[in-house]
Amino acid sequence: MKTKQWFLLLWLAVGLVLTACNSESEATEETPPAIVTGNPAIDGLTQEIMKNPEDATLYAKRGKVFYDNKGYDEAIIDFTFAVKLDSTQIEYYHLLANTYMEYFKSRKALQVMKQAAQLFPDDITTLLQLSDYQLILKQHDESMKTINGVLERDPQNAMAYFMFGMNFKETGDTIRAINSFQKAVEFDADITDGWLNLGELYEAIGDPLAARYYDNAIRIAPNDIIAIHSKADYLSRQNDLQGAIDMYRQIVRIDPQYEDAYFNSGLIYLDMDSIQQAKQQFDLTVKTSPTHIRAYYYRGLSSEMLGANDAAKNDYEQALKMAPNYEKAQEGLERLGGK
Repeated sequence: MKTKQWFLLLWLAVGLVLTACNSESEATEETPPAIVTGNPAIDGLTQEIMKNPEDATLYAKRGKVFYDNKGYDEAIIDFTFAVKLDSTQIEYYHLLANTYMEYFKSRKALQVMKQAAQLFPDDITTLLQLSDYQLILKQHDESMKTINGVLERDPQNAMAYFMFGMNFKETGDTIRAINSFQKAVEFDADITDGWLNLGELYEAIGDPLAARYYDNAIRIAPNDIIAIHSKADYLSRQNDLQGAIDMYRQIVRIDPQYEDAYFNSGLIYLDMDSIQQAKQQFDLTVKTSPTHIRAYYYRGLSSEMLGANDAAKNDYEQALKMAPNYEKAQEGLERLGGK
């Protein structure tokens, strides 16, 4: 009984510490997780914590379980307490920062990573993550200053050059962005996003080398759906419509549930005046994602173009049930004499 009472007092103290350290903390961050949650993994760790209340690893483990179950408030409390008990474990700072970021509290995530960088100034992973958070928050000068710190410690760090590229890209400095991404893939050819960004930037300036960069990304990661999708979109923009469809087919062989591949293929078939094939793709989209509003509209449009007005009405009505102000669906229903 004394152990339980001590544990509850301990959690109360955590709430007070959080309040004192951050006056802007929400009430949920000041409230400890329920001792009994019904989750065997969490409750088992809670029992261990009650026996060993000063074991930081237990709070970190339970925080991970809370995080995996989207219990971000509880995870933040656990990771915060893990840091309090053992501030020498850099992993705890990363876990706490990642949870804040996942919870859309990017400024708090940044604060944690700044603290980690001060405590562990030579840890490259920490510096890169800090740079990334600064980039997310549009703190480009600070982000590049952090990257320079990485390169002082590791002059050939590929991810540092990649982060330079992202900063230059966001600030509109295309030439330096390209140079940075090229440097990144020179030091590590397996950085898929480096090749994809090069493809995007070369495409933007009208250089046909863009196709080669997209291909390099796929060559390195042949099952990377983002890379294949990027190449498909590129081909579509280049008016190689059949080539784009072939890439989307490649995607659904890897992931048959990837709805965008079906939907985008349908749009391309419409552009090619292949209405029946378009309808089939929109039908697959709806089957894969029953709440895909635009797929219902375009399947309805395809049916209307094929003269199947009843089917078209049904799809327009379904789209409007999910999005009552969807103008295109309203117009389609009016064309067919609907309400």
